[in-house]
Amino acid sequence: MVEAVQDAAVVVTGAGGGIGAALARRFAAEGARVVVNDLDADRTRAVAEEIGGIAVPGDASTIVEDAREALGGSVDVYCANAGVASGGSESAEESVWALAWDVNVMAHVRAAHALLPHWLERGQGRFVSTVSAAGLLTMIGAAPYSVTKHGAYAFAEWLSLTYRHRGVKVHAICPQGVRTDMLDATGSAGDLVLKPTAIEPQDVADALFKGIAEDRFLILPHPEVADYYRLRAGDPDRWLSNMNHLQRKWEAAG
Repeated sequence: MVEAVQDAAVVVTGAGGGIGAALARRFAAEGARVVVNDLDADRTRAVAEEIGGIAVPGDASTIVEDAREALGGSVDVYCANAGVASGGSESAEESVWALAWDVNVMAHVRAAHALLPHWLERGQGRFVSTVSAAGLLTMIGAAPYSVTKHGAYAFAEWLSLTYRHRGVKVHAICPQGVRTDMLDATGSAGDLVLKPTAIEPQDVADALFKGIAEDRFLILPHPEVADYYRLRAGDPDRWLSNMNHLQRKWEAAG
């Protein structure tokens, strides 16, 4: 058991399935009181009923107040997990870019805006951002997703460096492929890059709880991502050349 989350008031967005449902299950198993959020009301209620949680369906950008009320007046842990895996290039429709930006970045900003006054007043709070290895690296064939996940990681990093001395703990989860509906939606690019090393959603929850116990900001369910990240920082041209090789392999496969 992780003492930091026992009896904590927890919100998990995008928890109707996949990583979000796994996080909700794990928090509940650790003794937390969990609000389950998802746009799909039926899936929200199903997961909440399964874990003995509270269903608060709706847009992740607007549920902080309803979740706080459902939890008795406070939120201790907020998991900004809801996301969209928008594929495409620079020529993707602006509506695709706008949706990716709104869900993958601005929903996190809005949640933090609603949560931080109370957290800073009491000197305690925990913000968990489900980012992606794409936020540290990139993903072929998915410019809107890659760019906005970089934004999500940057915002989590900024929150941590700005408020850690005031009791706010931040964790950024950056997995590669996870066996979810979102992975299936990545198509041939995901088949090439992500599926060979894909893990289960429960593995992501396990990695988060290990990171919470060790008080770590960066959570890497795929440890090899650390090596890729070091290469990207230390030798960007070599890293870009390697990624371009993947791009050409993908293009050649049609």
